[in-house]
This record gives sequence, structure tokens and C-alpha cells, in this order.
Amino acid sequence: MLNQIRPAVALLLLITILTGIIYPLAMTAISQTLFPRQANGSLIVQNGKVIGSSLIGQNFTSDKYFHGRPSATTTADPNDAAKTIAAPYNAANSGGSNLGPTSEALMDGVKSAAAGLHAENAQAPVPVDLVTASGSGLDPDISPAAAQFQIPRIAKARYLPENALEALVKKHTESRIFGIFGEPRVNILALNMALDTLAQGKPK
Repeated sequence: MLNQIRPAVALLLLITILTGIIYPLAMTAISQTLFPRQANGSLIVQNGKVIGSSLIGQNFTSDKYFHGRPSATTTADPNDAAKTIAAPYNAANSGGSNLGPTSEALMDGVKSAAAGLHAENAQAPVPVDLVTASGSGLDPDISPAAAQFQIPRIAKARYLPENALEALVKKHTESRIFGIFGEPRVNILALNMALDTLAQGKPK
């Protein structure tokens, strides 16, 4: 009996040490050495203070900033633990709305958002990523078209020429990974940080 138990216990301990201690420590050491910024959350620091991560969107609502994709993440209702309330870009609760293409709630939400955006810029079609949430609810990027769509609003709010904002969007547009994976994209936090460095225009 002991002859059968002893090797089983020894193998369990060996695998536990290898996969539970040595492997995680080795991966941590390699990632911290080769990719320290990514391993620590791709944090963005401004004036010595962490203001966000390039991997997590933020809820910009002012007319003076570019807005990201809608976010369906939630958090616990402080008044009722059995319920949840909207909490855009809640990194502790990643997830989509789980509403399908036949959902009336989804369609009503998209129509409402599209109507508001159309009133903001009636000269251009509303980009789909400005009215639909990503699967994670945390997407930090929008399409170049979604950024371009918002330029008239921001130009008006900041009294800036539209061509200056167009140049800023173009500068912060990232290409496909290796030229083939994904789509061109613009990181909202990085774009808005750059936007704040532009001189405020004068009221007309």
C-alpha cells in the first residue's frame, strides 16, 4: 500500500512545486525583464501620477474630449447588494451586455445613441463602434472613423480648427499589428492626453 501511495504523493509534490512555484516565478522574472511595462499593466503616468492604463477605457463625457465606445460593465448597487448599477469601464467586472441582435433593449439603446450622435454631427454616418459596446466592456480604442466623427463637436467646444484635430487623430492612429492583424485604431486616453496639450482657441 505504502509503495503505491509514496510515489503518488512525491509526484504530486513535484508537480505542485514545478507548476505552482517554479513556473510562475520564472514567467514573472522573464516578463519583468523583457516586458516590464506590459507586465505591470501598461500604466500611463502623468506628472508622477498613474492616470490609467492603455488597456482599459475611461468614461469621458465632456464635449471637450473624444468619447470611447459604450461600456456595459456594472458594479454592485450600494443601496441594494442584490442589484447592480451601470459602471462604465469597471475593470473589476469585465463583460458585455449579453444582448443579442434580436433584443429590443439593444436596438432601442443603439437607436437612442445614434440619434444623439446624429444631432451632434449630421454630416457624417454614425460609426458603429460609437453605439455598440465591445465584448469586454473595457475597450480603450475606437476606429479612426469614430474619432473623425467627433471632431466638429470638439472643435466647437475648444474653439480649435478642425484640421488641427484631424492631424492629431492621424498622428495617434495605430496601424494593424504586423500590418495584418486587427484594424486601425485610436487609443482614447492617449488621444485625449494629447488633446489637452493643444492650445485652447479663442471664443469666436
